[in-house]
Amino acid sequence: MDPKKLFIRTYGCQMNVYDSERMAEAMGGQGYVETDTPDDADMILLNTCHIREKAAEKVYSELGRLKDLKAANPDLKIGVAGCVAQAEGEEIMKRQPMVDLVVGPQTYHRLPDMVKSVSEGTKVVDTDFPLEDKFEVLKNRPKARRAPTAFLTVQEGCDKFCAFCVVPYTRGAEVSRPAERILREARELVERGVREITLLGQNVNAYHGEGTNGATWSLARLIWALNDIDGLERIRFTTSHPNDMSDDLIAAHGECEKLMPYLHLPVQSGSDRILKRMNRSHTAEDYLRLIKRIRAARPDILISGDFIVGFPEETDADFEDTMSLIRDVGYGQAFSFKYSTRPGTPAAERPLVDDAVASERLQRLQSLINEQARSVMEDMVGREIGVLFEKKGRMEGQMVGKSDYLHAVHVTAEGIAAGDLRRVRITGAGPNSLAGALV
Repeated sequence: MDPKKLFIRTYGCQMNVYDSERMAEAMGGQGYVETDTPDDADMILLNTCHIREKAAEKVYSELGRLKDLKAANPDLKIGVAGCVAQAEGEEIMKRQPMVDLVVGPQTYHRLPDMVKSVSEGTKVVDTDFPLEDKFEVLKNRPKARRAPTAFLTVQEGCDKFCAFCVVPYTRGAEVSRPAERILREARELVERGVREITLLGQNVNAYHGEGTNGATWSLARLIWALNDIDGLERIRFTTSHPNDMSDDLIAAHGECEKLMPYLHLPVQSGSDRILKRMNRSHTAEDYLRLIKRIRAARPDILISGDFIVGFPEETDADFEDTMSLIRDVGYGQAFSFKYSTRPGTPAAERPLVDDAVASERLQRLQSLINEQARSVMEDMVGREIGVLFEKKGRMEGQMVGKSDYLHAVHVTAEGIAAGDLRRVRITGAGPNSLAGALV
């Protein structure tokens, strides 16, 4: 009997990527194998993100495109998972009756039971915040080899309640996994070929899980424990909040050899007035002082950030404050967006900035960020850096990997395999990647 085929489409953040992997593993135990196309799937899961405006509408549009597949194969099962599922719940089935199951980000470990119910003719909506640990329910991973890099969720939810953000409502309050369970999962990943792990959390540096000694561990303490795992060569973490960048975590950037010199630290705005309206609980000067301390600990660190342009009531002066902060920091890369209204958040009821004005500001901000990012990449030329190779490139004999600083690097040479960590001299900088030669 041929195995059943599962297609998962993942939207949004790295945590959704991790969640999709775990859902695939849960369904693997039920005889499903992944396919890279929905056309021949027996089950389709849309793992959704609710951060941006009209996210739900995009999901409904995608469901509309799947109608023909469902009509051609009435046995096809279609599910909606993730944060849109959490936010919309039964409304999804009301608008798209062809959907068989809706599962929130805290209950995907129950997927096998849901699919069994669906196969018996019962549609399922499960958007609870259960007491059981979903990670423990799914702890028995298949032992197949993995790519040399992997995500590992250590913390979920957020207690910050930024005025623009739906995460506290879709992912819930901050919860940290016990350290022993994280370390066990990390060791299993290394046994399967992983050499770099990125620790994930909606507010990952607020990690405060139970340590192996019974005391509460900080993220820095967890990183030091991961540092002791033989075969694990690189550690990263994302996404962080400036208010949780503790002294021991700053020190770890300067002292822990396996912690990479890259930090994603969103600020969102450089205007104190707007930061207050965002409920960020820090000022622009607080952020700049923090960056100075981090660079004192690790001078070569690459800083990445997030920016929201056109937040309600943002003036030209507020925007210029943001541009000034960007010039002061000097970013290696950043993600920037026009403000989008998220229903149910405090900012949703406030007067919007004219869309044309917001678009012009975004263009100016992205131009400055791109200029800074190009400069950082050009400064890499001539340097020797570590590169973890991940896959073959487009050219014959070419391999592509990620540098210590998370830049894509391509090298043409014999004897490189996926998973190799090699020293590379950078010979050229393109718009999106670096060229190098083995040292």
